[in-house]
Amino acid sequence: MLSDNPIARAIVVIATTVGREVVVQAADDGGPGFGFEPGDAVVLCDHDAPDAPAVLRAALVSDAAYVAMMASRRRSEGPVAELLAEGVDVSRLHVPAGHNLGGKAPGEIALSVVAEIVAESYDRPGGALRG
Repeated sequence: MLSDNPIARAIVVIATTVGREVVVQAADDGGPGFGFEPGDAVVLCDHDAPDAPAVLRAALVSDAAYVAMMASRRRSEGPVAELLAEGVDVSRLHVPAGHNLGGKAPGEIALSVVAEIVAESYDRPGGALRG
């Protein structure tokens, strides 16, 4: 995850509870970058971070299993348009990140993101089990 904020901290708690290892890149300092591995879930928690485009670009061309950005559809239009203009395939980008649970609080948003990551890792659509 890029950026340390209340949603990122809630994702850490929920994801580690369900057995996922989490790494938070708290500072957007133009550092050496990330090496994404197959099966990784990459969540950009601050679409305004200066390194956001580079992180998304690297994640989308990597073997990461899940790539998401915390942003509304409207707020994501600019970054997504930039990536498209560069020829980056954004079809794997989950934006807005998470399942539509209706939550507004950081923990509720984090729950929806972790639920989507888990569902994707099992190649499931998510949603209710009752049918």
